[in-house]
Amino acid sequence: MAGEDKTEKPTGKRLSKARKDGNIARTQEFGQWGSLFILTLAIGPLLTHEAIRLQDLMKGSLQAIGNPDPKVAAQLLRSAGIQTMLTLVALGTGIMIIGVVAAVAQGGMNVSTKQIKPSFKKLNPISGLKRMFGPQALWQGLKTLLKSALLGLVVYSAVKSIMPIIGGGLMPMSEVLEVLRTHAISLMRTAAEIGLVLAAVDYVVARRKRMKGLKMTKQEVKDEHKQSEGDPKVKGAIRSRQMAIARRRMVNNVAEADVLLVNPTHVAVALKYDPALGAPRVVARGAGAIAARIRMVAAEAAVPTVHDVPLARALYRSCEVGQEIPRELFAAVASVLAFVISRRNRGESGGSHQTPRLLDEELPAVPRSTQRRRRITPPDSDRSEPGR
Repeated sequence: MAGEDKTEKPTGKRLSKARKDGNIARTQEFGQWGSLFILTLAIGPLLTHEAIRLQDLMKGSLQAIGNPDPKVAAQLLRSAGIQTMLTLVALGTGIMIIGVVAAVAQGGMNVSTKQIKPSFKKLNPISGLKRMFGPQALWQGLKTLLKSALLGLVVYSAVKSIMPIIGGGLMPMSEVLEVLRTHAISLMRTAAEIGLVLAAVDYVVARRKRMKGLKMTKQEVKDEHKQSEGDPKVKGAIRSRQMAIARRRMVNNVAEADVLLVNPTHVAVALKYDPALGAPRVVARGAGAIAARIRMVAAEAAVPTVHDVPLARALYRSCEVGQEIPRELFAAVASVLAFVISRRNRGESGGSHQTPRLLDEELPAVPRSTQRRRRITPPDSDRSEPGR
């Protein structure tokens, strides 16, 4: 709805779509400051190693002066080039790995083609002014000022601490260089740590801004739920159609039944008995209009109809289509099936008949259909078979 506040958290589908579109909370400074921090850890051993290699190169150069052989000079040049290349490759690989790890930690590797597609919205000057003077620009400015102030304070403290050491002129040059190297590395490490803290704060701000921008209205959540789960009206229509198809299929099974038990106008239950499957089974059941349809199909297919009010009601209440009849009703159903089979043996079929059972015979209580499981009796079952 227009004007509705976005108060709901973004759904998983909304977050996934934003991720595909390249909308990920991320700051580039993690990789930059992380690379600097790792460099401060590796630069000490690296400089020591390079100093040793430089000494070896100088010794080799001095020896080559005494024996000026072009092959020796080429070997020295090749060795120096290989060493320099290995050092640069090691540094570049380390920085690349740190950048990849930083990107993965902030949301994984994500390639979005939408970000590189041309869009006239990016050329809109109003949008550009909003970016220049909006909250994001204000945060970037404050972050830059804070970063500059902290780094300036760190540099000032470092320079102030080493000036008395190197300004007195009492230390050998080698020790002065070592002090400068140690303090320079320490200064870089402190700056990297401050940068990492600021990058973490920047990431939290970017994440909150992203989540706020992805918030949804209640109507948007409902619409997305409908798209994901399906419109309830459409689902209801599909369910109704499926039930209608199932009813038609069930009614068509009436023609294969052995007997139809009715309560003459309200309830109808069609039974089929197959000795190979054990007990008789319900192939169709219904009440009201469905029962009327079942009775009509039974009459057209010459299926005998037996009027037995208590037995029809008990079967309708205790059985679903496909279920065997309850054990408690075996005797009552057996007498009806015996009557139907005897008529069939005489060549008679169809018709409407009164129950052969005694009218004062009470039926045992049986559980409802929801409390019974649908079972198929195996062919080799030793269960007693009604009607035999």
